[in-house]
Amino acid sequence: MRPKPTSAVSSKPCAASTTNPTGKLHTRNRHQGRYDFARLILAEPALKQFVNLNAHGEQGIDFADASAVKTLNRALLQDSYEIKGWDIPENTLCPPVPGRADYVHYLADLLAGSNRGKIPKKSGVQVLDIGTGANLIYPLLGASEYAWQFAAADINPASLANAQIILDANPKLAQQIELRLQASANAIFKGVVAEDEWFDLSMCNPPFHSSLAEAREGTQRKWQNLGKSAKQSDTALNFGGQDAELWCPGGELAFIQRMIKESTQIATRCFWFTTLVSKSASLPGIYAALKQANVVTQKTISMTQGQKQSRFVAWTFLNPAQQAAWAKLRW
Repeated sequence: MRPKPTSAVSSKPCAASTTNPTGKLHTRNRHQGRYDFARLILAEPALKQFVNLNAHGEQGIDFADASAVKTLNRALLQDSYEIKGWDIPENTLCPPVPGRADYVHYLADLLAGSNRGKIPKKSGVQVLDIGTGANLIYPLLGASEYAWQFAAADINPASLANAQIILDANPKLAQQIELRLQASANAIFKGVVAEDEWFDLSMCNPPFHSSLAEAREGTQRKWQNLGKSAKQSDTALNFGGQDAELWCPGGELAFIQRMIKESTQIATRCFWFTTLVSKSASLPGIYAALKQANVVTQKTISMTQGQKQSRFVAWTFLNPAQQAAWAKLRW
């Protein structure tokens, strides 16, 4: 049984912000502290060729080496989540597993905040991943950690084909994850959300650059920070990433504003809409769009992974009575 709207949404938005003052990963994140490379090599022997000692005599890898990073991710997924056969094509985004896991855990907290402090762990929790990519990272982590059910959407058929290969290697997780092609470059929810579907969460890691040139400039900065030359950086854009993964007209702000506008069309069929926000400068424009959309509640959740600061914004159109009914009926 699904909750139905009890009244038109007319409440003013209530803004809230949750910070991570410790500067550490989420407490439930499996990837605390330094990597145990001896253990990871047991899980993925191919990692051994990339592990070296640094100037301090500590084991590590060259994070500017796309093959090394991909192999490390494969080892982490195998060791911590028993995810087998994870691989991605060349020139596609290689997500850092610990940081991606943080988003999932904070989303679980978001649900708990709407469920008397208890994280819903029922397999009935439905999550929509917008732009899942060839790596399929969020559905894999969410299904493994919380037994959530996922609709994983992407505009690139090749990305979905690779995601299917990963699912074929993990038949148990495949029962919890459905792949969906977004056929329209002008739509986000329309075309992948059916008329009779209800989602507890939507999540997204939007393209953050506004042009290919801007994406290349970002790559140059990253390579310089790692002590690499500009010539070396010509060989790899953002350490992997196809055009649709890295940039879109207007960058992440325009994409998220479009997402907010389109979310009004399915306002009562998703409890929490969420998206990562890479640039803090995008937040004022996002908040303006949320006000224009007349959301009931919005939250900004800050996350920290080492020196990196990140965040996601969440919003809902459900009023308190609708939220309580949703939690009671579904969780």
